[in-house]
Amino acid sequence: MTTVSVIGCGHMGGALVKGLSRVDTHRVTACDLDTDALEAMEPYCAETTTDVASATADADVVFVAVKPEVVGPVLADLDLSPDQTLVTIAAGVPRAFVAGHTDATVVRLMPNLAAETGTMAAAVSWDAPDADVRAVLDDLGEFVVIDEDLMDVATALNGSGPAFVYYLIKSMQEGAVAGGMDADDARTLAAQTFKGAAETVLRSEESLDDLIDAVATEGGTTIEGMEVLWDSDVDVAVGDALHAAADRSRELSGGFDDE
Repeated sequence: MTTVSVIGCGHMGGALVKGLSRVDTHRVTACDLDTDALEAMEPYCAETTTDVASATADADVVFVAVKPEVVGPVLADLDLSPDQTLVTIAAGVPRAFVAGHTDATVVRLMPNLAAETGTMAAAVSWDAPDADVRAVLDDLGEFVVIDEDLMDVATALNGSGPAFVYYLIKSMQEGAVAGGMDADDARTLAAQTFKGAAETVLRSEESLDDLIDAVATEGGTTIEGMEVLWDSDVDVAVGDALHAAADRSRELSGGFDDE
């Protein structure tokens, strides 16, 4: 059994704790200074505490799930050994900065909130594969290994990406409501449509263009809608949203260059 400590039980840290509670292969300790946050985590973990030192003393894997500006103070409270692994998920905080403040092996991760349901998309950067971290990530969803210099892009793509998808689902829901559909029914159909389409992409070896063509047959209804999208600049807007999020991640990392 892997012993895991999660420091910081906000939205992302809480999603990690809840996601790991879905399996029985990890013993999870939740750590936060906010006792209300810890109370919310109690049903999903073996232990809660406000004491960082006690939370991490015997952990195989320590997740630092705090905001970038809090990473430094948290690291100052940690005393980890080379046998332990520290996983940082703070946007823009490079591994070199974290490694300079701990003896533990350092892994950088960009997860997303779908960790809570075991459907997370994550990007990881490490010097060598870490068996304990791999086991944890496998139980939370899917992950890819990337070079750290691509982590700003991953931060935008799978870290910020869920918000962009929610925006698109909301737009589809509102379009259906405008056509007379009940809002709850429209929400269900829009969300399930995204879920099914995403699962198809993951399971298929066809290109995305081929998958579009399979739905948008000549003379049918789909191609009429696709013509609207093809004639718009929606692809540019989505790309711009990703670039803006990635640029912000780079700005955040700049604050750690000289530390």
